[in-house]
Amino acid sequence: MQNLSTTLSRRTFIGGAAALAASSMIPGRARAAAVAKPDSNFNGVQIGVITYSFRSMPSSAEDLLKYLTQCGISSVELMGGPAEQFAKAATSDKTSMDGFKALRQLYNDAGVNIHIVKFGNIGNAGMSDEQIEYYFQAAKALGAKGITRELSDSAAKKLGPIADKHEIMIGFHNHTQLKPATYDGDILSYGKYLGINLDIGHYVAGTNQPAIPLIEKHKDRILSLHLKDRKKDNGPNAPFGEGDTQVALVLQYMKKNKLTFPADIELEYGIPQGSDAVKEVTKCVQFCKEALA
Repeated sequence: MQNLSTTLSRRTFIGGAAALAASSMIPGRARAAAVAKPDSNFNGVQIGVITYSFRSMPSSAEDLLKYLTQCGISSVELMGGPAEQFAKAATSDKTSMDGFKALRQLYNDAGVNIHIVKFGNIGNAGMSDEQIEYYFQAAKALGAKGITRELSDSAAKKLGPIADKHEIMIGFHNHTQLKPATYDGDILSYGKYLGINLDIGHYVAGTNQPAIPLIEKHKDRILSLHLKDRKKDNGPNAPFGEGDTQVALVLQYMKKNKLTFPADIELEYGIPQGSDAVKEVTKCVQFCKEALA
């Protein structure tokens, strides 16, 4: 079954590059109109990206929006740093949510929904209740359904009741420490708005097991997926379709079962010489589109 992903990889990565080259030949005004309202929902599966993928490039909120529209992406997991920088520059009142509301409007006007914001330290030991409240209010102002952070039982205990109060989901992100039974324990029991930001590449690399059974088991608590392709046995990241993660099969499973949580590209493989993050994410989007055709 992995041959399907390999075949898709060869065909769609070439196709993505060709599409990008073709778009550069469109006159400026027409090109701007074409990318003004991107749509990366393919046959019911929402493909997005975490803006960490563009870390090799200038990464203001405005820069990131430009990259998103160039890649044709309509949904995003926005890193908290650029969001806060934009919000603070937009208003002199540091307690106001107006800056975050302005950022939401900027993105929505361009056709991009901020479905998640990553405040990676929310709930850490020593963080004040006031700071936690600020993060939840910021997420609401951005229109986000959830906040992502790393796996932590102590943070889950602290954040569970607060997430339930605000009805904003906390999505716990994994690296290779995630095991098939991790979420059978207590971590999701501290609140009904505690959930999972499942990185399928890290999971497969760390366990040598496919991600679909875990998705099936916990699909009602998944906030989002991170899409990347990695080799088994803690192997390296690879272009989509060239690792062992079975990205295409995961997407087809989501389509078949009408799963509506977003699947967000996280670009972690090495960027080839002569390319950049926008070009590589565009290839990943094309791979996902063809996998879901």
